[in-house]
Amino acid sequence: MKALLLTAALAFAGAWMSPPAMPVDTYPKNPNIDALHYAFTLELSDTTDRLAGELALDVRFVGPGVRAVRLDLISASAALSGKGMIVSEVRVNTRKVAFTHVNNVLLVPLDSAPAVNTKARVVVRYHGIPATGLKIGNNRYGDRTFFSDNWPDKARHWLPTIDHVGDKATSEFIVSAPAHYQVVSNGRQVESTDLPGTRRRTHWKNSVPISPWLYVLGVARFAMQQVDTFDGKPIETWVYTQDRDAGFADFATPTKDVLAFYSDYVGPFAYERLANIQSNSVSGGMEAASAILYSESSVSGTGSVRWRNVVIHEIAHQWFGNAVTEADWDDVWLSEGFATYFTLLYIEHAYGRDEFLRSLHASRNTVMSFAAKNPAYTIIHKNLSRMEDVTSSHTYQKGSWTLHMLRGVLGSAAFQRGIRAYYATHFNSTATTADFRRAMEEASGQELGWFFEQWLYQPGTLKIDGTWRYEAAAKQLRITLNQTPTDGRLFTMPIEVGVFSNGQPVPTVERLRVTEQRHVFTLSVPSAPDSVRLDPNMWVLMDATFTRQP
Repeated sequence: MKALLLTAALAFAGAWMSPPAMPVDTYPKNPNIDALHYAFTLELSDTTDRLAGELALDVRFVGPGVRAVRLDLISASAALSGKGMIVSEVRVNTRKVAFTHVNNVLLVPLDSAPAVNTKARVVVRYHGIPATGLKIGNNRYGDRTFFSDNWPDKARHWLPTIDHVGDKATSEFIVSAPAHYQVVSNGRQVESTDLPGTRRRTHWKNSVPISPWLYVLGVARFAMQQVDTFDGKPIETWVYTQDRDAGFADFATPTKDVLAFYSDYVGPFAYERLANIQSNSVSGGMEAASAILYSESSVSGTGSVRWRNVVIHEIAHQWFGNAVTEADWDDVWLSEGFATYFTLLYIEHAYGRDEFLRSLHASRNTVMSFAAKNPAYTIIHKNLSRMEDVTSSHTYQKGSWTLHMLRGVLGSAAFQRGIRAYYATHFNSTATTADFRRAMEEASGQELGWFFEQWLYQPGTLKIDGTWRYEAAAKQLRITLNQTPTDGRLFTMPIEVGVFSNGQPVPTVERLRVTEQRHVFTLSVPSAPDSVRLDPNMWVLMDATFTRQP
């Protein structure tokens, strides 16, 4: 579903203010506990949707006074028709302990507050039928499958976790299932062993810290192909056995070229492999780290441009959202806006500027339509409390446009320096919008509070009504730009003007700076222009008219 917010835009292949202090994070977590490693052992069956699970969680205590470990785990309840998880036993450092599992919170008490920087292992045994998070059911061929769908906070429906976007840990999945299935997950496979009774044990281990919503599990009758390698790491395709030929063809490209482009532009690929996986748990794409899920309809054998662009978008997430993760859901644009714009950057690189501009124009239309219906909406959430509201088309498209405008303000070279520095600083960790701003300011030598404030923390877009007139006697071009305030606010923005003369296809470009409600600019131009165009290179997100004045 997430990637479907992207595809509409890719169907075409004032005065400075400090950003306000971010509100207190409302999502429950353990501020003094750091999850280090999750090991999930799961038993799956064809005769029931009930799973049996065991979690072994290694934690480190990073602050004083911790008296309990809090885990998110959806409780079995009548409201869920009996679905949910039931905890049967909890141990701390091998010792069995009492626990409470109420209102979807598993609370594991500690005898005493551990010393700072000490560690503990928490083992949880549980069972139940997931209401969501792990979809158990038939695929489009009528075959039984098991596929995860953890976005944004549904891992807790089947996995005991500190289910917070900012809490990253390494992980492993040890899955026992009927032997006619193959099992795929994050990281690299370290074991596949046939067991008595026509069952198979499969063990995947992920050595790179990621957030819980990025954990993935797929259990199905798969055809798997190792397509290639990148930087010594496997590139794989996993599709239903019936879709072997079509799926292998559809996912053969452009994965390797995309990995190379982002590695060169941004920084190193973080994970041990990259797998593209057909599934029936998502309707678009889901960027699970190292193992991306796509809708089963992504496979057609036609090499669809739409699905090609979804693949590019989900691979971009391996850098933004996965390797560098937003510290809080209020900053989700650091994931979705970035992946959307970096999809466009790859399109510009691989398929040309014209396709890039067509996609950018479609994205602009999406932004304007959403803004007209939601005039108070800001990209950065203000203490988001409903996870249903975590993303919108603005998170994707206006977030993408904000990066594009920043590139226009700074220049492409400084923009890339800032991106690379931001990625290197927060690699396999978390970041905030303030962190990103700091990286871009250091890379460019410019103060950018005015830019971040108006495009991320405030709603609206720039609205310009402009005219131009050539005054032959003075050999001057007179340009008038009138800005319509947004909720009484005026935008500050550099805007280019392209002057086309003597039949030349490439204009002379001048950069003007809009700060007030009305500006009159004069430019020396030796002869009457053929035409004058506002923002000829499409760098500014604005609703603009610009006409010749008689």
